[in-house]
Amino acid sequence: MGVETAEVSLLGDREDNQDRSAIMASGDRTFCAVLDGMGGHAEGAQAAEVAVDSLRRSFETSGQAADPEAFLRGALEQAHREVVGIGDDLPAAARPRATVAVFLVDGDRATWGHVGDARVYHFRDGKVLSRTRDHTPVEQLVRDGLITEADIPGHPLRHYVEYCLGGFSELPDISVAELTPLEPGDVLLACSDGLWSGVDDEALAATAGDAADLDGWLARQAGRAIRATMPYSDNTTAIALRITED
Repeated sequence: MGVETAEVSLLGDREDNQDRSAIMASGDRTFCAVLDGMGGHAEGAQAAEVAVDSLRRSFETSGQAADPEAFLRGALEQAHREVVGIGDDLPAAARPRATVAVFLVDGDRATWGHVGDARVYHFRDGKVLSRTRDHTPVEQLVRDGLITEADIPGHPLRHYVEYCLGGFSELPDISVAELTPLEPGDVLLACSDGLWSGVDDEALAATAGDAADLDGWLARQAGRAIRATMPYSDNTTAIALRITED
């Protein structure tokens, strides 16, 4: 099977774009990463930049490792350490931080991981097969049945994130999925919260598989998210990958 990819990053109603993204490929493996610099902390853009550069180096040096899950975890741990390093001399509240979502496609299988509220989705036949669960208090409220998915974007605790890259030296909760079989037509999506806060999961899934032009589809979803959350729209960054027959 083959892959096609698309990438988008929009400023939204912000003065600067603190998101970063990267698509890397070697052999049968494609590695995609979306970083969201945390605007509530100093130098969020620097955190995202340092982290994405770290992930690139990890893929260049060990991206062909035999165990994709171990590679993802190790790459995210290293990115965390490097972001921590640029804030060592700063007060805790001022240290650069970022959230992250990544996925690695290895032939006809994939694994993904995240820290914080950046997400990875797996779409098939117009449905969400799976999505990562945010490291946030509101996600826990959903799991406890106290609110619904639809309540997340407008919830007063919506912007509280429990784990991220950077900040303190202790490793955050890094969630990595088991290897998952892929089929032609499947779409993987990694995105910052700027996208999913403005376009609901079902709407993303319903149109992903039918999009003849993946770049155009992704740009339209990002534009929808910006318009839906104006005048407070966030940086909106995403990478989509579709599995093809060849």
